[in-house]
Amino acid sequence: MQETLSTFIKLYRTRHGIVAEHGGHLYSLNAPSDVSSWDDLVARENLRDYLLDLTRDVNPSDVTTQDLLRELLPPIGSQEVWAAGVTYYRSRNARMEESKGAGGGDFYDRVYQATRPELFFKAMAHKVVGSDAKVAIRDDSSWSVPEPELTLFVTPKGKIAGYTIGNDMSSRDIEGENPLYLPQAKVYDRSCALGPCLLVSDEPLPDTTEIAVEIRRGGAAAFSGATTLKEMKRQPQELVGYLYRNHSFPHGCFLLTGTGVVPPDSFTLKLGDEIRITIPAIGTLVNVVG
Repeated sequence: MQETLSTFIKLYRTRHGIVAEHGGHLYSLNAPSDVSSWDDLVARENLRDYLLDLTRDVNPSDVTTQDLLRELLPPIGSQEVWAAGVTYYRSRNARMEESKGAGGGDFYDRVYQATRPELFFKAMAHKVVGSDAKVAIRDDSSWSVPEPELTLFVTPKGKIAGYTIGNDMSSRDIEGENPLYLPQAKVYDRSCALGPCLLVSDEPLPDTTEIAVEIRRGGAAAFSGATTLKEMKRQPQELVGYLYRNHSFPHGCFLLTGTGVVPPDSFTLKLGDEIRITIPAIGTLVNVVG
C-alpha cells in the first residue's frame, strides 16, 4: 500500500466533540465552521484530503491521549450498520456445525460458495456502543459469542474511506435453531460495538493485517484467537458493491466484513467478561459484558 502510518488519520468522536490524530498530534475539530457534525464530516467523498488540509490549518490540541480515551463515544452518527456473514472458512464451519440439528448444515456452505454474499442489517446508531462501554447478551440465549470484525466506513457514493473495529455480538443457539432467526440472534440493544476510532485511509489495509481477540474472565484469559485479512474469501469492495445495489446511504454506512475467529462450541460469554479486539493499525476495542 502506498500510504504509510504517518499519513493515516484517526478520527475520534468524544463527549466534547471530534478529535483527529495525525502525525503524533491531536487536533480538535470543533472550531472549523464547516465541521458542524460527525455526519457532515465523514460523508465527504474527499474525507482524507479534507482532513489533511484541516490539520495543517489547526494548531494541535493540549488534550492528552489519556483524556481522549476517557471521553470516547462510538465513531458513528446516524449511519446504518450492516454486516456480511460467512466470509471466512472458519465461520462457514461454525455456522454449519451449530445449525446441523435444524437441517441447515449445508445452507452456510452454499452461501460461502455462492456469487452473492450474505448481507444483513445489524444496527442503527442507538443500538451501538463504543470502546469501554458494555455490550449485551440476550436474556433468552444460552450460547453467546463475540465476533471480531474489520469494519468498513463507506461514503454515500460507495467509496471505502475508513476502517474501524467491530464486535458483532451473536446468539449462536438462536441462529442455530433456524437460520431465519438470524435477526433475533444478532439485532438487539447493545449487540454491536464499534471503535475506538475511525482510521481514515484511501488505501486498503494489507492482507497481512491481523484481527485478534482475547476474552478475559476473572482476570485470566478464557479464550484468545487471531486471523488475518488474507483468510477472507471476499474482497471488501465486492461486499460494498452488493450492499449498494438499490440502496442509498445519505450519511454513508458501516459494514462489518465477517469473522474468522470463533470460540469453541463449549464456550459462551458470561456477565463480567472483558472482550478485547485488536487490529494494530486501528487500536483496541474493549467492552465488558453487562
